Amino acid sequence: MPAMLHVYFPFNGPFGEAMHEMMAELAASINEEPGLRWKLWTQSPERCQAGGVYLFDDTASAEAYLAKHSARLGEMGIAGIEAQIFEVNEPLSRINGGPLGR
Repeated sequence: MPAMLHVYFPFNGPFGEAMHEMMAELAASINEEPGLRWKLWTQSPERCQAGGVYLFDDTASAEAYLAKHSARLGEMGIAGIEAQIFEVNEPLSRINGGPLGR
């Protein structure tokens, strides 16, 4: 069953195009994560937050990525990471056009 991971954390920027330039290489590497179907990058300059919403093939893949990503953020000096993992109800999501990928 697919699993959605939502991660957000305090982030003072950069945002927008500057964030794109800074994170493009990281974004490309995330495509190689086992079980990843897609990621949406999120940002809120007003709240000084950034994060992402991910869809994985299963909960185990989402949990493994969360552990890796949390460690990476910690190495960057980022604390206060919030995360939630949910199972995705595929039939209902398809009714509403949910981007399930693979």
